Amino acid sequence: MKILANEGQLVRATSMTWQQHLKSAIRDAETLRKALGLPPALGDLLAIEKSFGTFVPIPFLERIEPENVDDPLLRQVLPTIAEGFSSPHSSLDPNSESQMVMAPGVLQKYPGRVLLIAAKSCAVNCRYCFRRAFPYESGPTSRGEWSESLAAITADPSIEEVILSGGDPLINLDDVLAWLIGELSGIGHVRRLRIHTRFPIVIPQRVTDQFVEVLAECQMPITFVVHVNHAQELDDNVAQAMNRLRSIPQLVLLNQSVLLRGVNDSVASLTALSWRLLELGIVPYYLHQLDRVTGADHFEVTRDEGLKLIAALRESLPGYAVPRYAEEIAGERSKVVLA
Repeated sequence: MKILANEGQLVRATSMTWQQHLKSAIRDAETLRKALGLPPALGDLLAIEKSFGTFVPIPFLERIEPENVDDPLLRQVLPTIAEGFSSPHSSLDPNSESQMVMAPGVLQKYPGRVLLIAAKSCAVNCRYCFRRAFPYESGPTSRGEWSESLAAITADPSIEEVILSGGDPLINLDDVLAWLIGELSGIGHVRRLRIHTRFPIVIPQRVTDQFVEVLAECQMPITFVVHVNHAQELDDNVAQAMNRLRSIPQLVLLNQSVLLRGVNDSVASLTALSWRLLELGIVPYYLHQLDRVTGADHFEVTRDEGLKLIAALRESLPGYAVPRYAEEIAGERSKVVLA
């Protein structure tokens, strides 16, 4: 399948570097619709895209079925007029992260671990993102700016795990990631590293030889958490990337999904996702209840519906294939496992 990039040329996902895929990504809803042969948008999306832009790289786009407005991957990335409506229970900061800042770019939600904001942007703009309004401009994302963040982590001996997040930490170049991981490895009480990323799913070309080498040289155990919501996201290129990551001895691969209306809110879709993840050596770890961020109300599946889905999965899948159904509640000392 050929995809129309925003330069107006037909390109394919093959033989391009991950940096080239970022540059050639589709950046507005109208181009996305034309590329997939979809009907015009219902309503004016300019205001919505101004607050949270469209960003869809071609490797992800090529997995979307053309002319199908209900495609589960399309629903995750295509802006809609529904984003302009918000309910009283939604918030720009649904997890109260603004109250959890212990140092610039460092959030502490739970005891013993901190989250380091290592990037301001992602490989794709997911329309349900709970950080779509996060004030990235106020945080550090470079070697010089991270000094205060690293100093704060060093000063707190209770911190045993650092989670690289963002944005997406893999948007950094490999030498920057190598430096950052090296700095964290040098902090004696930091024993574990976790990386949360969607990059190898959206742009599998990001898993380069150099990147694999950076992770392989890390002295700490690495929990590598990818974000996949639907089995259709896991094509052969992603499978190859996951296989390369699995070659790293100290690395464990987990997946977290978000329960999304119209994307994966059925027993069939969740079953297919779990089996495909396991085929690729990825543990289906979490299925998250949607964070109630402003603009994403139309994605919400009720907790009762979610509980019924998990119960049905348990009847048909072995226990290791059923993800934990969990919700993040501000102020709790851990995620709340619903089932």
